[in-house]
Amino acid sequence: MGTEYATGGGGEISEPLLSEQQSMKNNNSNTEIDDFDAIPEWKDQITIRGLVVSALLGTLFCIITHKLNLTVGIIPSLNVAAGLLGFFFVKSWTGVMSKLGFSVRPFTRQENTVIQTCVVACYGLAFSGGFGSYLLSMDEKTYKLIGEDYPGNRAEDVKNPGLLWMIGFIFVVSFLGLFSLVPLRKVMVMDYKLTYPSGTATAMLINSFHTNTGAELAKKQVSYLGKYLSISLVWSCFKWFFSGIGDVCGFDNFPSLGLTLFKNTFYFDFSPTYVGCGLICPHIVNCSVLFGAILSWGFLWPFISQRAGIWYPADLDSNDFKGLYGYKVFIAISLILGDGLYNLVKIIGVTVKELCNSSSKQKSLPVVTEILDAETSKSLVEQKKRDQIFLKDRIPNWFAASGYVCLVAISTAIMPMLFPPLKWYLVLCAYIIAPALAFCNSYGTGLTDWSLASTYGKIGLFIIASLVGSNGGVLAGLAACGVMMSIVSTAADLMQDFKTGYLTLSSAKSMFVSQLVGTAMGCIIAPLTFWLFWSAFDIGSPDSPYKAPYAVIYREMAILGIEGFSELPKHCLAICCGFFVAAVAINLLRDVTPKKVSQYIPIPMAMAVPFYIGAYFAIDMFVGTVILFVWEKVNRKDAEDYAGAVASGLICGDGIWTIPSAILSIFKVNPPICMYFGPAASS
Repeated sequence: MGTEYATGGGGEISEPLLSEQQSMKNNNSNTEIDDFDAIPEWKDQITIRGLVVSALLGTLFCIITHKLNLTVGIIPSLNVAAGLLGFFFVKSWTGVMSKLGFSVRPFTRQENTVIQTCVVACYGLAFSGGFGSYLLSMDEKTYKLIGEDYPGNRAEDVKNPGLLWMIGFIFVVSFLGLFSLVPLRKVMVMDYKLTYPSGTATAMLINSFHTNTGAELAKKQVSYLGKYLSISLVWSCFKWFFSGIGDVCGFDNFPSLGLTLFKNTFYFDFSPTYVGCGLICPHIVNCSVLFGAILSWGFLWPFISQRAGIWYPADLDSNDFKGLYGYKVFIAISLILGDGLYNLVKIIGVTVKELCNSSSKQKSLPVVTEILDAETSKSLVEQKKRDQIFLKDRIPNWFAASGYVCLVAISTAIMPMLFPPLKWYLVLCAYIIAPALAFCNSYGTGLTDWSLASTYGKIGLFIIASLVGSNGGVLAGLAACGVMMSIVSTAADLMQDFKTGYLTLSSAKSMFVSQLVGTAMGCIIAPLTFWLFWSAFDIGSPDSPYKAPYAVIYREMAILGIEGFSELPKHCLAICCGFFVAAVAINLLRDVTPKKVSQYIPIPMAMAVPFYIGAYFAIDMFVGTVILFVWEKVNRKDAEDYAGAVASGLICGDGIWTIPSAILSIFKVNPPICMYFGPAASS
């Protein structure tokens, strides 16, 4: 959790009210206070050029999110990249137009914030929309992968992806979260002073762009981003020429650590995206992923494989859930559930405790008490003005309430049409309890920067699947998961954006409208960009680069909610219980030990990902974290300033290449060379 100084960021920290003798030191502060009068009206903060840039960046980030979601399921925060690229594009736009002799309006931090908010709302739907999880779990390929004769896995619970119904579904469920917590924006941001670390960091970044020194740094960051974006794009194009036909060719299958380790998925596959993720994600996340890969593919799976013919039939297909594949999926599920449920209970406990301590609210909340001294304190004048700006353009409570009720009515009517087993009264019950869950998630995100949207979705999945039963419970549970995930995810995103807007002196109304616009964009862009992947690549196949790991996991969770554990392989339930308890114990250990110890304890959720997917991406991410670690040792300031830009460039360049790669695949244009590695001939 970050520390809140309740300031506008790097360029907005002003001195407290000083004596006349210190007036020379306070010139910058006076200038910043005067800047309050130049803040544009909320309508002027939303511009046509800003919306165009938002749509372009939203499309790019949706593609990146889909690629990560369909390959490894780990998606780093791209908020900083959204703010940086938004600044770069609009600054380039205004520079070109000025040179052509056109009059252009100044680019303000408020417009920058609106663009960032719009982009995050747009690409957020690529995750919460379930294109790599619950929606894909409904398709025929996942149904057949689990097994047509697998108990509880019915052909009637299949709904293949379709562009029109997916767009309709996203429109129906994605706006409710925006209306559910709007009346609490003052309580969450101003009264409780929740930190929202990512929102605060983004605000500080945007504020720094719009100062003289910050603008210089931003230019250098953009230069780094452009350089590594170009390198990543060229490298991805170069790799394509050697990737041949099928899934055994190219640098993606390079046995860099030897053929023996390659068979257990331990190899470096030269992916700029995963290396970039390693640069962005904290060291403990990357090390946890590698530890999970070593534990599973280095020890656990070889150990279970030696029991083939004893614990499970030896002649089963590699993707049969009654064999080793079942152990992989269910043990990963147990780790994910253990970690998610622990953090859910923990955050709900923290929330209840803090709300009950209303008499000592300010002292109890985990924020730093402001000390009014000449060097570090925020000006009381600036504090008051900031509060006035945030409260100036009110969003009426009646508007939020009526909007939520109308959307609930529409969704309650349409959801049973899209998913017949999900009855209208189940949808209505979900929407009645959803605002309370959205509050818990938003509050927890404000404290810890950790959104548990997927955990709330899984809980909804289990409950609805078990209530509906074997006659449609799988489809109903997966659809209910989408309803819950969308509401709690968008509500937390909105509150985080309100925090960013508060610190960048942006209107709350412009933040809300930009969220609405960004969500509307995402309802179109996210399904369209997913359809590009669906049409061009073999999505969901265990042998494809786009394995969609969470599709199988979510469908199995729904089946578990109906059938229980009777069909698990031998000893699988006992091993799963052990890993579930271990996940809870590890989290408890992280919370009770001192920070100097807990920072080295792995995170179970991150450990779980390679259990099912493989170890190759863990190697790539670890390479990224080693690069960052060495960079920090050599020059920490440069690493802090430019690592995010380098990582964003690597991820964006590889993401951009996905578009021409998909188009070539659609038109059946195959790479000309297959670079393959195998053992030398024995003769």
